[in-house]
Amino acid sequence: MPVRLIGRRVRVMLHASELVVYDDGVEVARHERLMTKAGSRLVLDHYLEALVRKPGALPGSTALEQARSAGKFTPVHDAWWAAACKAHGDRDGTRALIEVLLLGRHMPHEHLVAGLAAALRAGAMTSDAVALEARKAAEADGTLAPAPSEPAEPDLFRQPKVTSLTERRLAHLPPDTRPLPSVAVYDQLLRRRRPGGRPHPEGEEP
Repeated sequence: MPVRLIGRRVRVMLHASELVVYDDGVEVARHERLMTKAGSRLVLDHYLEALVRKPGALPGSTALEQARSAGKFTPVHDAWWAAACKAHGDRDGTRALIEVLLLGRHMPHEHLVAGLAAALRAGAMTSDAVALEARKAAEADGTLAPAPSEPAEPDLFRQPKVTSLTERRLAHLPPDTRPLPSVAVYDQLLRRRRPGGRPHPEGEEP
């Protein structure tokens, strides 16, 4: 389960071949069900927020070894990581790698690996460089989705548009073809008023 949910009550649905975790009705994790007793499987992505603060915990971690075994952490990752540590030092180089791994939440794995390889060839040991190269790989592959017109993060200060119930009902009514009302009757009343502002009695001429 993602570390950001530690201490929260979540709902877990156990199926025949997988388990799904929900937080407030939103799916936050889906894993293959382990059939071995007391088995465990750690997903490296679930620990990235904590590892950014403590990058020294990444080398030698069980989550990293399982990611390597599953093919999620490739030799290209290792090569870029080693080069980043050489350029920035172990702590900052590892933190840069974790920032790269966070990019994997927003782009396909193969594009991220291609971005790592291109950045390694260029000697660019920053997550921004990897993101740029991964985006180029996506464009070359023809799978890059158009950028959203609205920001990804919700605008907390933007007031939501509220549609009144009356507007919704009127929108479903047929058009009104009746003629516009006339005010001619009121004009006749105005002509019957005395100069002093009082109306003439009924039947009395001005």
